[in-house]
Amino acid sequence: MYHPSTQYKRTPEERRDQHLSWNRPDKAFFAAGACHILAYAFLETYPDAGFHPVGLWPRGARDPAHIYVTNNTWAFDHDGWTPHPELLAATPNSEFTPAQIHINLETFCTRHNHRPRHLFAYDPWPRALHYLTKFPPPAP
Repeated sequence: MYHPSTQYKRTPEERRDQHLSWNRPDKAFFAAGACHILAYAFLETYPDAGFHPVGLWPRGARDPAHIYVTNNTWAFDHDGWTPHPELLAATPNSEFTPAQIHINLETFCTRHNHRPRHLFAYDPWPRALHYLTKFPPPAP
């Protein structure tokens, strides 16, 4: 069963203090605060797997609240592998709209108010690459 990223929202203290945010368990860290890093690390690790990034935009928002990757059959994010329809079913359609992202990580961070790698307490990229090893690679 899929656990939506909204279950892992950062506290106001974690939003202010990057060390508190960094010290959360991996699942929480990549659900809320570093989902974009995990998504782009996945795409770099598996460039030929046929996945693309998707953002979940809250109704009326300029910036997505969560990012994951999908090939439209399977999705991957903080919760590991989930059938894409199950992920969407766990996301309230009245509150969030999914949309494909067509830009690189740096441009995404600049355009959509997401923390770039250099503004985390530590570089999240190695942590994301390690987290990916906890799950089987995408099927060919």
